[in-house]
This record gives sequence, C-alpha cells and structure tokens, in this order.
Amino acid sequence: MEFQQECIPEFLNNFEVIKEKIRHFPGCRHLELLRDKNDDTIFFTYSKWEKDSDLENYRKSELFGGIWATTKPMFRSKAQAWSVDSMFDVL
Repeated sequence: MEFQQECIPEFLNNFEVIKEKIRHFPGCRHLELLRDKNDDTIFFTYSKWEKDSDLENYRKSELFGGIWATTKPMFRSKAQAWSVDSMFDVL
C-alpha cells in the first residue's frame, strides 16, 4: 500500500485500533504491518489464514468493508495484494 505522506499518521493510528479485531477474526493466524526500508510511504500487511475461505470471509466482512472505506482514500496509488503459499510447506 502506497500512502500519501500526510495520511500516514492517521493510517497508523487506525491500524493500532483495528489490528486486534483482524487478528481475532475467525481463521486469522497471524497479522503484522511491515514498512518498506527505502520508501517510508509504502506499507505491507502480512497475514496468515487457516483456509482460503477464511480470508475470503474476511474480505467480504463488515469489518473489512469499514477498514477499506477508511484506508482507501489515503492511498497515493492502487493497492496490490497477493496470496502465496509457503515453500516450506511444499518442500
């Protein structure tokens, strides 16, 4: 997520308020916020979910809808998301 510089304090304050709600959403095993080392306006959320359907349920939830409505106007460019598999689980 690339943020407008002036929106970063608001984003961080909001994340502090909602992070535990996400962490306690059914199926969420892990959530953390990461910041790019070279561009302090770029952030990543890294989460682990029990099942793909748990993540989809979160994305369709009222919780996510509220978070997205608050966060999206702060972006300076379109957000990107990836779903990946751990290679340790495969190897």
